[in-house]
Amino acid sequence: MIPTKLDAARDLAIASAQAKSLETTLARLHTQRSGLTDDEAEQRLLDYGENRVATEKAPPVLIQLLGAFNNPFIWVLIVLAAISFVTDYWLPLRQGDDTDLTGVAIMLLMVTLSGMLRFWQEYRTNKAAEMLKTLVRTTATVIRRATPSGRPEKKEIALEEVVPGDIIFLSAGDMVPADVRLLKSRDLFVSQTALSGEAIPVEKYDLLANVSAKGSQASGDAGDLLSQPGICLMGTNVTSGSASAVVVATGSATWFGTLAKSVVGRRPQTAFDRGVNSVSWLLIRFMLIMVPIVLFLNGFTKGDWTDALMFALAVAVGLTPEMLPMIVSSNLAKGAIAMSRRKVVVKRLNAIQNFGAMDVLCTDKTGTLTRDEIILEQHLDINGHNDDRVLRMAWLNSHHQSGIKNLMDRAIIHFGSDNPAIAGLQRYRKIDELPFDFERRRLSIVVADEDDQQTLICKGAVDEMLAVSRYWMEGDALRALDQAARDRWHSRVENYNQQGFRVLMVAMRRLDDGTLAAPLCADDEREMVILGLLTFLDPPKESAAEAISALQANGVSVKVLTGDNAVITGKICRDVGLAPGTPLCGGDLAKLNDDELARAVETTTVFCRLTPQQKSRVVQALQGNAHTLGFLGDGINDAPALHHADIGISVDSAADIAKESADIILLEKNLLVLEEGVIKGRETFGNIIKYLNLTASSNFGNVFSVLVASAFLPFLPMLAIHLLIQNLMYDISQLALPWDKMDKEFLRQPRKWDAKNIGRFMLWMGPTSSIFDIATFWLMWQVFGANTSAHQSLFQSGWFIEGLLSQTLVVHMLRTQKIPFIQRRAALPVMLMTLLIMAAGIAIPFSPLGQAVGLVPLPWQYFPWLVAILLGYCLLAQGVKQLYIRRFGQWF
Repeated sequence: MIPTKLDAARDLAIASAQAKSLETTLARLHTQRSGLTDDEAEQRLLDYGENRVATEKAPPVLIQLLGAFNNPFIWVLIVLAAISFVTDYWLPLRQGDDTDLTGVAIMLLMVTLSGMLRFWQEYRTNKAAEMLKTLVRTTATVIRRATPSGRPEKKEIALEEVVPGDIIFLSAGDMVPADVRLLKSRDLFVSQTALSGEAIPVEKYDLLANVSAKGSQASGDAGDLLSQPGICLMGTNVTSGSASAVVVATGSATWFGTLAKSVVGRRPQTAFDRGVNSVSWLLIRFMLIMVPIVLFLNGFTKGDWTDALMFALAVAVGLTPEMLPMIVSSNLAKGAIAMSRRKVVVKRLNAIQNFGAMDVLCTDKTGTLTRDEIILEQHLDINGHNDDRVLRMAWLNSHHQSGIKNLMDRAIIHFGSDNPAIAGLQRYRKIDELPFDFERRRLSIVVADEDDQQTLICKGAVDEMLAVSRYWMEGDALRALDQAARDRWHSRVENYNQQGFRVLMVAMRRLDDGTLAAPLCADDEREMVILGLLTFLDPPKESAAEAISALQANGVSVKVLTGDNAVITGKICRDVGLAPGTPLCGGDLAKLNDDELARAVETTTVFCRLTPQQKSRVVQALQGNAHTLGFLGDGINDAPALHHADIGISVDSAADIAKESADIILLEKNLLVLEEGVIKGRETFGNIIKYLNLTASSNFGNVFSVLVASAFLPFLPMLAIHLLIQNLMYDISQLALPWDKMDKEFLRQPRKWDAKNIGRFMLWMGPTSSIFDIATFWLMWQVFGANTSAHQSLFQSGWFIEGLLSQTLVVHMLRTQKIPFIQRRAALPVMLMTLLIMAAGIAIPFSPLGQAVGLVPLPWQYFPWLVAILLGYCLLAQGVKQLYIRRFGQWF
């Protein structure tokens, strides 16, 4: 009987229990050291499924298309179009009257343009994101037997075909294909960066073979799988050494698979989604209140309920910012195109605005703030001064070792590649070598110069090096390594450790008789002379400090969430200009309840030793405190936080699961693009909110004017078709807003959706426009005698032109908090579009279109009055704007 899938989810924890023997684990998995038979493997593949983890895929094209039309305002327009179809076409058709589909066509055109623009941009970015996925086929080496009594043979199989109970082989460069328990290992180092965030590879070894050597480490917490020396997890990779292991869990049952499942599926609402919804329902509620008032007021005062209904529907369309989805989509699409020029893929359009609203950026450390590579920083003597002798001996040791060079060896060789201190060392030849092992924690090389003078050079962990040393060098003086000297070296090393450096010690000994008498062995590592120390660091990216400074200058605070330790993280933070303060580590965070964490996240900059779930919990705590949150990360352990953040940011070299969880992918590891994204996001949001404020206040002013006119006029102040045409022309003029610029003052701080501010803006600016609408009513009634039903076309024509020109022209007054045309001018596309629409609005009553819809030419005497009314409106709007800014401290 083989274990079930439910058993597999528990087996890794059982295998990691250090007191359990390997035989217990093998028995639990119904396998043996000689591996599975082909039949057993085939059956387990059927029972467990392929060794794949859950991934998030782009929805089908049809679903994307339907989703692009799922917007409250689009639904309002569709409902209004349906009502208009019934009242303008279906009912008149049944009664034999003239039909009119103009209103329906206008509304459906708005719906189609808005939805299709959004669909095309998101479809295009989804395709680009799919192209970023890794296409390399990964394999694993396993032992399989043809029959139960057959001879075990090594086979290379696809990673997807690995099953629980397989015996696999790992060597340098291999990706660990599943969660495994080591059977036998040799000098095995594994990079867990993608899971833990730690840049330095960690040692792994088979427990039973190393209990005596590693007893102190083998007693750790068995629940922390990443720290277990006998366990390797899917998603990690071997940097050096080799091992055999038994597969304990595959696919979704792995530690990585469990993580992947948590980020697949419906994404939580972002700040953008919540903001759009709140504003949408504010305007819809306003419409639902005002439209019945208009309907009943006109119905009771005019007596024609059919005309009253048609006019109320036109008012409903006028109150609906039906171009909002298109304005939003075009603004976001323009932002996405601009970002693509900076080699940034925007997977989800809403992320552009969230970029601008972001007031907290949480970032992983390794690979995001740092270069994700180890470099040799210093080669020091006891006094902390760089000593070329230390570098030369270290270089000879690393250069001549025959095993797979680890990250520190490569860093030493790279550092010395263009260093003059290394010149001439090629004259040394290698005599013998004693490789690194876990018990000694040292690597020794014997080299000889051209005079055959042999030197033993040793480098390794500090305590193990001190144990085999008898002397140390201070300048050119040879000193005895007494306890005071040992304490001094320990103090120096501890100081570097507190600065975040990894430290190795370098020592040497000239062989007494000049030659090596026998093959080099551990006993030869004695009476060594300590030369100095090597300090290593995963350095910050060159752009990190400048990018963080720019973000902070733009009102975005930066917090670091990492799986690495507090000392190293604090060092990196200081290097990039962040004050680390008192870090909050994962163990302490786990003890906090949600309320305590909500308070802690506000005052903490560095969160260290976090699990993936803890990173996500910090993100959600900050969101619960009303922050719009971005998360920058590239590892598997960052995926949950990327998924829950308002804007997830990753890089093209990130783990696939991180890229799938992200909203934005950087194709170049230049963090300065983050500032550009923030500014572009705020500019995008500013133009969206500009359209909303201007349109909502203008529409409210129109409705207020309609209510006043309906109460006193014996006819409708404007026909329904006039309102639809006026509304469409105004909306067309606003299509140029994505190309407009925002005031620099607006771009300095994060910007969020605020339905209350929009409502306040409507109440201030709407009645301001109504003053001049009412002045136009008086003008047409008193001066031009349009005060009877016979002259209603003249009245309606006069208000049509004034209404369209006033709400189009005032865009220039209200689009900036500065003095328009003097301190700040609109972008050229906005200038041209508004001039074009204003000219077209004046021309319509004189055109066949105007005659067809009941508009008439106006006498030339009307236009000086029109100029005076528009000038007065502009001056009053500027005055009200200044009062508003002084009263509320902001404009948009």
